Amino acid sequence: MTLYQPFLDYAIATLQSRLDLESYPIPSGFESKAGVMGKGKNQQPVLTTSYGFKSDKLRQIRAAHVQGGNSLQVLNFVIFPALNYDLPFFGADLVTLPGGHLIAIDMQPLFSQNEAYQTKYSQPIMPMFHSHQQDLPWGGDFPEEAKQYFSPAFLWTRPTATEVVETKVFAAFCDYLNAYINFVDRATEVEDRQQLSAILKAQKSYSDYRAEKDPARGMLTRLYGSEWAEEYIHGFLFDLERKLALTA
Repeated sequence: MTLYQPFLDYAIATLQSRLDLESYPIPSGFESKAGVMGKGKNQQPVLTTSYGFKSDKLRQIRAAHVQGGNSLQVLNFVIFPALNYDLPFFGADLVTLPGGHLIAIDMQPLFSQNEAYQTKYSQPIMPMFHSHQQDLPWGGDFPEEAKQYFSPAFLWTRPTATEVVETKVFAAFCDYLNAYINFVDRATEVEDRQQLSAILKAQKSYSDYRAEKDPARGMLTRLYGSEWAEEYIHGFLFDLERKLALTA
């Protein structure tokens, strides 16, 4: 079972067809990693595969795809804009565990409290959000501290049927990704120093928060050990701090 492979294939093909992509370096040892989940007769092989791209307006486009049979399927797909654009982040966390599916898709804002920013990036996609929410109802509470990092169009749902993931969630993922690329197409470079400083601060806040609170940390640690997991999180998944240190 590779539930999220079609999502990944669509994302890469669409980005390649619409943007001028280059490869983004994946640190050695993180391109692919095999592990085992469970014990005894319940052991299940698990494979984690990484993908990385970039474009002139997008600093990093990256995916982590975890395939563990019926017990574990995960696709974490995030796009980080270049630091001289005010674009939101694109984030999709698609998780399937024995207990069900956890789906989060959003264009996560740099400035969630800024009305002009919301008008520019959130309001245009609200009709799309409401359309998909009819089939993918709200998934319930999530941490209060996380709310500043999500937009009003945050699609958070817990479907029970795998068929819903294969059809309704896939359709939402495709729509959100294409809407995001439309924003990228229209984005113009920011030159104002004060605004550039605010963008950098917002990007660092988001990246630091996601690295600190990464829900995959426990799973990755169990599969591959703490040292590998921490290096994967800070050296690839949320690597902004490392990249900034290299240019300082």
